[in-house]
Amino acid sequence: MKDNTHPKYEQLEVRCACGNKFTTRSTIKQIAVDICGSCHPFYTGKQKFVDSAGRVEKFQRKFGGDYFGKGNKAENK
Repeated sequence: MKDNTHPKYEQLEVRCACGNKFTTRSTIKQIAVDICGSCHPFYTGKQKFVDSAGRVEKFQRKFGGDYFGKGNKAENK
């Protein structure tokens, strides 16, 4: 077999936007994620709206108003 055909499989530290860190193994040098098991709404039970593409702001500019604001549904109409 040829030498040096496969990349090195090394241990690395994954960093989440919430500040959580954990170790895993991969062929890449570093991994940065937006949501991990410590802050994901499914695991925490808390509702959290995540918008990394700016779609909420685009919707609000297009249709105006504070559609996702707090308050009663009757007040927002």
